Amino acid sequence: MLLTAEGFGTVEIMHQTQKSKTCVWRWQERFAEEGLTGLLRDKTRPSRVPPLPPEVAARVVALTLTDPPTETTHWTGAMMAEATGISVSSVQRIWRAHGLQPHRVTQFKLSTDPKFIDKLRDVVGLYVDPPAHAIVLSVDEKSQIQALDRTQPGLPLKRGRAGTMTHDYKRHGTTTLFAALNVLDGTVIGRNMQRHRHQEFIRFLNTVEAAVPAGKLIHVVLDNYGAHKHPKVRAWLHRHPRFTFHFVPTSCSWLNAVEGFFAKLSKRRLKRGVFRSVVDLQTAINRFIEETNQMPKPFTWTADPDKIIAAVRRGHQVLDSLH
Repeated sequence: MLLTAEGFGTVEIMHQTQKSKTCVWRWQERFAEEGLTGLLRDKTRPSRVPPLPPEVAARVVALTLTDPPTETTHWTGAMMAEATGISVSSVQRIWRAHGLQPHRVTQFKLSTDPKFIDKLRDVVGLYVDPPAHAIVLSVDEKSQIQALDRTQPGLPLKRGRAGTMTHDYKRHGTTTLFAALNVLDGTVIGRNMQRHRHQEFIRFLNTVEAAVPAGKLIHVVLDNYGAHKHPKVRAWLHRHPRFTFHFVPTSCSWLNAVEGFFAKLSKRRLKRGVFRSVVDLQTAINRFIEETNQMPKPFTWTADPDKIIAAVRRGHQVLDSLH
């Protein structure tokens, strides 16, 4: 527009701006019709591709909610495009608009424990309102932790490239971590052992007994692993009356607070770690426990048990209706 105001012709403006004749004429016309405001934004243009009719989207959604015609486990964009006669990008747009993700699946497990509600309220009650003059420990073992060494050294992280590590590895043995998370202050009592039988569990209970000050009652939250209910473990409990076991419902490991510590250990230390021996692995685990205890964070339970119970009931109702 400035060149036009200076009196230059269309050809000279095209030469100086490297734009086509149509482009020059279009902006001159917009300025003539709308003035300066016509130059502040581009006009929206209709899509070159006509929109799909609603019945096509309805058919894609209906097919997605059914099983594919072959033995394939789920619909793919290419399969749906072939079945409906539209493009893969159109299929993907319809899926996004309707919140459909046939390539994804989430896992679940409903507890069938007949005492599910009582156990749930018992454990959550310990988390939310622990007894006076007592500590609450969430106890479990992380078994078969492998000491893995990579076959070749990886490359470090740098701008434009993620860190690398080989997909294959060398095994140097395994260890089992017994851990007890104090839900009141977030500290962890841990001990590495070669196996996870009732014998090792009793030795870990002795470690906990020595670590907790005398006079404190100890409420232990743990899962239904067989070693936890072994007759010799029950005999040990009889000899140590300040211990009380609280078992979570079956298939409810998510209710055990120490699982969060195990997940953090795996993600921050084990998954990318390189260990050339079991001793190296156990040393790294012990250091992680020490670092956790230097800056502990109390465990805070936030889920409403009534909502959990209602969700489990809905899940059972859905399963019963399908079967």
